[in-house]
Amino acid sequence: MQKIIDRITKYLKYFLMGLMALIVLDVSWQIFTRFILQNSSSWTEEMARFLLIWIGVLGASYALKTKAHLGIDIFTYKLTGVKKQVVEILVYTFVVLFAFFIMIIGGIRLVYLTFQLNQISASIGIKMGYIYLVLPISGFLVIMYSIEFITEAIKKSSIRKSV
Repeated sequence: MQKIIDRITKYLKYFLMGLMALIVLDVSWQIFTRFILQNSSSWTEEMARFLLIWIGVLGASYALKTKAHLGIDIFTYKLTGVKKQVVEILVYTFVVLFAFFIMIIGGIRLVYLTFQLNQISASIGIKMGYIYLVLPISGFLVIMYSIEFITEAIKKSSIRKSV
């Protein structure tokens, strides 16, 4: 199972790097067309906004995996031993609940609703459901990483009990 999680994380990292490269190209093109050609591109601002949404939401799940998410670590920073493990398990349990109900259930409903209403972006003309699809995808990743951290915390406490 760990190999699958590591492979998903690797692909997520490269996907985020690709999105970052795209947003740099997109904004550079916007600047070029606005100031050099004196004829601003109509689609680049909307594309940058959509890319930023995907980078931000997927980046949050990647930050969780790499333990770079400051809000999670603040609860366990000064704790040690069993107290730290219990708080970690509680925190990641709440993260799982949030990700499941808000990101997955709410995200799927949002995606379904926007596809049903045929909501289309103004400049690019793509269906907004594709933009909002990042919510359930990231919710799945957050749950997967949180369950991994919960099992690690449980294993640490069972190892200590056996020693």
